Amino acid sequence: MRYAIGIDIGGTKIASGIVNEKGNLIQKEVVKSDPSDKESMFSRVKTCVKELLNHSSIPADEIFGIGAGIPGKVDQKNGVAVFQNNLPWGNFPFVKRIQEALKIDRVVIDNDVYMAAFAEWKEANLKTTDLFVYITISTGISCSIIQGGEFIWGAGFAGEIGLVPVHVQNKERHMERLELTASGPAVQARAREMYEDGTLTTKEIFSAFYSGDSKAKQLIDEMASSLTHGVYMINSLLDPHKIVFGGSVATHNPYLLTVVKEKLERYLIDEQRHILDGMEISQLGNEQGIIGAGLRVFDVDAS
Repeated sequence: MRYAIGIDIGGTKIASGIVNEKGNLIQKEVVKSDPSDKESMFSRVKTCVKELLNHSSIPADEIFGIGAGIPGKVDQKNGVAVFQNNLPWGNFPFVKRIQEALKIDRVVIDNDVYMAAFAEWKEANLKTTDLFVYITISTGISCSIIQGGEFIWGAGFAGEIGLVPVHVQNKERHMERLELTASGPAVQARAREMYEDGTLTTKEIFSAFYSGDSKAKQLIDEMASSLTHGVYMINSLLDPHKIVFGGSVATHNPYLLTVVKEKLERYLIDEQRHILDGMEISQLGNEQGIIGAGLRVFDVDAS
């Protein structure tokens, strides 16, 4: 059995884990990020991996390679973290630096959502020709598209559905980017304005929703409407066989998908209705980023 290290890098935390070829997460380590500057951030990545290896019974010389999911735009071929909103790594040579630091030659990098999508695609066990979409709803909103085991990258920024404008209720601007209407921070900001309470969190808003609070119901209904418009665009353009939803907002609130399906059904014509049975919440929890990054190391096309 071969083993790889998967790293899921974010602006608030870094998670690493040892993953085997079957996609089992053997060991996990989490440290806080330090995005104050590029070297401090990279130092936290090294610390996370070194602590993982120190706490693992699997020696470093049995690690086949490293996979890392990095936010934003990534240049896989040249091993560079090109652009991120929440990290200080503009054109940062991540692969070269991690190879030097950890003495492991095989290193694969990609966008963090793409890494998570790869784990979800493996878990879905689809036909080789099926088209698969993974959508993450969390601090931001993004998606990744896989067909026949191959990612659709475009020019390198494909899948940024959070940038797509959707119809917005109860606002002067009737169109707004999906990420600014349906992400966790967007709903939180709208709630604080509506309740005139600057301390409300997304978790508290959903708790109020489940308790039947009328304002919370309005907020979540507006959020679900925006998400529905985004999902319908994806469905109409790609006609996927399966859509899996991940990210903390989606996985912690699976009922959200029920609301989206109810709203989506109104738009669908008969030839599109199959997607209602092909939409589901991730069963991998919040580990798919680590698992996908580790599994990509074993991918025959990885280099």
